[in-house]
Amino acid sequence: MADEEKNIEVSDTSPAAEPAAAPEEVSDTSDETVAEAEEQVPGTSAEAEVAEAPEEVPGTDSEPAKPARSRRHVPRSERRVRPRPKREPAAKRKPVTRTPKPEHERGRRQERRGVVVSDAGDKTIVVKVDVTKSHPRYKKVVRRSVKFHAHDEQNTAGVGDTVRIVETRPLSKTKRWRLAEVVEKAK
Repeated sequence: MADEEKNIEVSDTSPAAEPAAAPEEVSDTSDETVAEAEEQVPGTSAEAEVAEAPEEVPGTDSEPAKPARSRRHVPRSERRVRPRPKREPAAKRKPVTRTPKPEHERGRRQERRGVVVSDAGDKTIVVKVDVTKSHPRYKKVVRRSVKFHAHDEQNTAGVGDTVRIVETRPLSKTKRWRLAEVVEKAK
């Protein structure tokens, strides 16, 4: 059905229809020329042009047009390759030298200085350490105090003494510090 419509439309728009109008112009001259023009219209030249021309009509779409390919979704094998600049190799490599590690005990033990506020327990002192640090956002200096329970083996420290305590293994539920030295005795 569609092929018949195409053929009809092609025959309507074919160049054979144009010479049919031409004899009207020629009719002024003579009847012989009109007869010759009619013989030429069904001739092979017009039919050959129709046969060679494709049967597509501009109004009908036989196949939908493919959209242009997006540059975003190109397969990796078809993508453009940008060459990377080559780095010059180093002339000579420096030899790797290892510095000897200093010999010390495992880990690094923290040290704090504070004032003894209580020595009531046996072999135990309570040391108050003042901590000053700046606030992370507002940069204001904040003073806080922290109390540590420390082990004092000889009960040498008294209330008011300034002492240095060192971090150690857990000695009891609350004691994780021990007395290193008495810096200053209380008066």
